[in-house]
Amino acid sequence: MPGVTVHTDCGKLRGLAQSGVQAFKGIPYGASTAGARRFMPPARPQPWRGTRDALVLGPRAPQLLSAFHGVVPPEVEVMDRNEPMSEDCLRLNVWTPSVGRGHKRPVMVWLHGGGYTSGSGGFICYDGARLAARHDVVAITVNHRLTALGYLYLQGLGGERYAHASNLGNLDIIAALEWVRDNIAAFGGDPDNVTIFGQSGGGGKVSSLMAMPAAKGLFHRAIVQSGAAVRGLTTEAASRSAEMYLARLDLKRTQVEHLERIPVEQLIAVTAASAGPPLSFGPVVDGSSLPVNPFDPVAPELSARVPLLIGTVETEVTFFPHQILDPIDSASLHAHVKQLAPHATDAQVDQVIAAYRAGRPGASNTDLYLIMASDATFRAGVLTEADRKALEGTAPVYQYYFTWRSPVREGKLRSFHTVEIPFVFDNVDACPSMVGTGEDLHALAHKVSSAWVAFARTGNPSHSDLPDWAPFDTRRRATMILNDECKLVDDPHGKEQRLLRSIAPARA
Repeated sequence: MPGVTVHTDCGKLRGLAQSGVQAFKGIPYGASTAGARRFMPPARPQPWRGTRDALVLGPRAPQLLSAFHGVVPPEVEVMDRNEPMSEDCLRLNVWTPSVGRGHKRPVMVWLHGGGYTSGSGGFICYDGARLAARHDVVAITVNHRLTALGYLYLQGLGGERYAHASNLGNLDIIAALEWVRDNIAAFGGDPDNVTIFGQSGGGGKVSSLMAMPAAKGLFHRAIVQSGAAVRGLTTEAASRSAEMYLARLDLKRTQVEHLERIPVEQLIAVTAASAGPPLSFGPVVDGSSLPVNPFDPVAPELSARVPLLIGTVETEVTFFPHQILDPIDSASLHAHVKQLAPHATDAQVDQVIAAYRAGRPGASNTDLYLIMASDATFRAGVLTEADRKALEGTAPVYQYYFTWRSPVREGKLRSFHTVEIPFVFDNVDACPSMVGTGEDLHALAHKVSSAWVAFARTGNPSHSDLPDWAPFDTRRRATMILNDECKLVDDPHGKEQRLLRSIAPARA
């Protein structure tokens, strides 16, 4: 049913009364990015007269449906509401227990996953109603430009007009954070207590925003879930990718302006893997919007005072297609680990396998491989960011390791990439395809969502239903294991992880 009306700097918005909260959906925080605004930094939306309804999700960014559907597990695919696509996609959604200045609730801004090429803030598991209602926060999800429209690097090709055509998807997020700064008080939020959090590509966006000067001061806490961005693309690599992209459209590097007139469907279609060699889309270290690598060689000084909560799930890789889920023998385990570390000797591979087996007595060969593959990819980058943020020593770092295993698909997906999201949002009842059913889910959802909210509120995730959560440092390496039984462990499985990294350097 229609809810209350709120005044923003562009006009009045009427929300929706939903599940004990006020929801405002599809709010424009930027103008349409079509036509002459393509490949340009975001612009403010046009004010409107009267009262605008904010009752339905706004359009998502143009993207290849094949980059998500048919690639992710069907258990996660059903979370997608499949909103229409449009270049008028700079929209956000707000859930608040009640509106009005003076409440000063923590504000939690979610950056969706899907790398830099797919997804939206409208997924069922991202719905912020329960997080707002049960934890007295303002929850926000954001849509921004993706794929070529958001991360094609034209700064080095297009002359003066395209001097700022770099990292546009991240600049969109910064524009959304500016909207939060200017408007969220009217929705009951505190603009001086904003947390950005995201998973997978969303975690990478959080990581890169921590090093972007234009984002400084717009957020005060950061949460990175299974998605580090230790380094950005170089301008050389990004320029090569942009030239390949132009060539797929039969354009020369001197014809960048033609991109404004090509149908958006064609601009997206040529990003498909089948169209040629892989294109690189993601944050570029351009010397201006992103002056340095986010976490290499050190943590970003720009966000030195921003506390960080960071971690991974145990078997990240089971999310992805063509992954090993069924039993394998020891010879197959050796062969697959060898693929993770192709330059290692057989003896080194055997040494690493023995270390993992000793650290996890009773684990199957398949479990060992999946954990090692996850450690060599997602966990390696997260550990690097945690280490470097801790060494910076200005703001605290808290690390988690989510090891709960989902019962879906006969348990074969284990702790798959994205599985913690329903617990973070306290949305387990809405996500049975991901986490199954049962009252026992609620206890862990309460522990996890309460930790995320405590961190957003104070910069410390500790609360009364968890063991005391000590900050992470490079000596003790305290890490909260999140499972039906939560416990703080010093350097869990660190010895074998470091041994693996010695033969299979991090791909961050």
